[in-house]
Amino acid sequence: MNSYKRINAPRTLSGATWSPNTVTYAGNNRTHMIRIPDAGRFEFRLADGATNPYLLPAGLLASGLDGIRNRRDPGKRLDIDMYAEGHLAKDAKRLPLNLLDALRRLEGSSVLREALGETTVAAYLKLKHAEWNDYARHLTEWERDTTLDC
Repeated sequence: MNSYKRINAPRTLSGATWSPNTVTYAGNNRTHMIRIPDAGRFEFRLADGATNPYLLPAGLLASGLDGIRNRRDPGKRLDIDMYAEGHLAKDAKRLPLNLLDALRRLEGSSVLREALGETTVAAYLKLKHAEWNDYARHLTEWERDTTLDC
């Protein structure tokens, strides 16, 4: 749950958030999902410490191989600060706002279903939908303070 809060966090005064919120790439720029600091190097900036260390690289490899095999166009390189000038990137795809949005995208991904296997994807979806449902049933202090005043 907190990973999506990080992705969609507002920029801090110091600019230190540096979490991507769009599916974009650029050179040595930390505001994009993929940073290419030097030739022959790239940094995938999306994941945080809550990621599954086995499924993340498997999903990245599957997606990369699919892109090569099907000659998918990654779009143009955007050498802009996505926090300050992101509004100029009209066609940039946004990352999911929360876990439920991400699960819905996974449900529709034939690439990941084929690469990871239907059993793995179904088990992961079941586990994460249960996590989302537990989260959705939990009342936060903010909800208590602002909605339970009747």
